[in-house]
Order: sequence, then structure tokens, then C-alpha cells
Amino acid sequence: MNESFGSRHKPVEIRLKRDEKMLEIDFSDGSAFRLPAELLRVESPSAEVQGHSPTQKTVVAGRRHVGIIGVEPVGAYAIRIRFDDLHDTGLYTWDWLYELGANQDQIWQDYLNALESRGLSRDP
Repeated sequence: MNESFGSRHKPVEIRLKRDEKMLEIDFSDGSAFRLPAELLRVESPSAEVQGHSPTQKTVVAGRRHVGIIGVEPVGAYAIRIRFDDLHDTGLYTWDWLYELGANQDQIWQDYLNALESRGLSRDP
């Protein structure tokens, strides 16, 4: 079933660390990532954030302190993350989570650059 959704990566364990505002994911290939709630929120795969094309992507500011309320499975290919700012749209597929983890440093720097170029802040 995973292949039909284009999943190349499969998690073996997902841990929500509420106090740390972190999601830890171990994948079957041995990769393990710690993804901060803020990164997951500002890179949400929802249409609200990503738009319908790369030119429509929204830069989400003011989420430095965002936390995760819960994580729920969606089929065998994704999770839905509920954030404490009440954002809960967008499905985080295994491949999306893997991409965020594997390229976290560059994605984060691109986000910081986008905030700066627009005069926005991570603070609420």
C-alpha cells in the first residue's frame, strides 16, 4: 500500500516529546530525526501553507513557541499533527517527514531567510 502513495520511507517508531516540543521519528533505513514543532508547523503540507504551487507558499511567522497537542495516524502512509495554535490540516506523509528530517538544516535556513526578507519574526 505504501508504494501506491509514493512512500519510499517507512517509520518504525514515532515519539511525541510534548515538553520538548519535538517529534522523533526512526525510519526503517536506520535514519532517525528530531523535528521541532515549529519546523513542522511552518512547513505544514497543508494548502494553507504550501498553496497550490511553489509560488503560493506562505511564510508562517510567529510560531516560535508552538507545541503539538497530538499525532494521529492516517492510513498506513501519513500522520495528522494537531498544533496548539489549532492548526491541524495537511497530512504529513512518511516521505514528507523524511524530507524534512534529511534536509532540516537547509529548510530551516531558508525559512529564517524568508522571514528576514519579509521583515517577519519567529516571535508571536
